[in-house]
Amino acid sequence: MFETLMMGNFASMSPLWLGILAVAMVWSAIWKGIALWKSGRNGQLAWFVVMFIVNTIGILEIVYIFAFQKKKKKR
Repeated sequence: MFETLMMGNFASMSPLWLGILAVAMVWSAIWKGIALWKSGRNGQLAWFVVMFIVNTIGILEIVYIFAFQKKKKKR
């Protein structure tokens, strides 16, 4: 399977693996979008750049959102 991915020959992959790959791509895109938006709004350029470049299937983005995002001050 990994050789198929590396060669870009997706036509020979089983539908199960194509489904798993599609779900992972959507999952990653959703978390990346949320985290990039929040880091951009908070002015955290370093986080924005790292998350933009590094792809971790959403893991880094989830860690940022729940652990490192600036907390809003309560009035």
